[in-house]
Amino acid sequence: MFYRPEAGHGLPHNPLNAIIAPRPIGWISSRGEAGDNLGPYSFFNAIAYAPPQVMFSSVSAKPDRNGTKDSVAQIAQSGVFCVNIPSAAQAEAVNASSAPMPAGVSEFEACGIAMAECRTIDCPRVAEAPAALECRMTRILRLAGPSNWLVLGVVVGVHLRDDCVLDGRFDLRAAGWLARMGYRDYAAVHELFEMERPE
Repeated sequence: MFYRPEAGHGLPHNPLNAIIAPRPIGWISSRGEAGDNLGPYSFFNAIAYAPPQVMFSSVSAKPDRNGTKDSVAQIAQSGVFCVNIPSAAQAEAVNASSAPMPAGVSEFEACGIAMAECRTIDCPRVAEAPAALECRMTRILRLAGPSNWLVLGVVVGVHLRDDCVLDGRFDLRAAGWLARMGYRDYAAVHELFEMERPE
């Protein structure tokens, strides 16, 4: 099968949603003029080591946010955000926080997710997340398409849950990494293997 995206694929569901998988989930928290916000983004990744940098993109809009979503709008106001890394045990809470709530409604409160304050930025974080990356926004770029935005940030603080640091490594094996597989599918990753890079 071959298709051009602009011509359509003829399938009941878009295959591009599942081709690039698994994808890590950045559970993005922000604080803006409307209050605190939390939402999951599976177009998310780390992009540099020194200084550490991350990105996520938002690909839809809400009627009360003028062409974007709460996260992007609030980060544009505050210049900061936090990337919370969820475990498989938090899958239901991650999914619940994706509901299209009105601007000003806190997903932390609406979904019963415990919140803590960041240390280096004025932003909330998920208290029980295995890891959280406090970030200063460096750029917000408009992408092709009506509601597609790319948010770039430099990491200025890192929280690691103590039980997830094993033998000197950040390790979510017990709790399971949560990944997006496409469509409505998610994966809990519990098994790892190592390979040495060629010299």
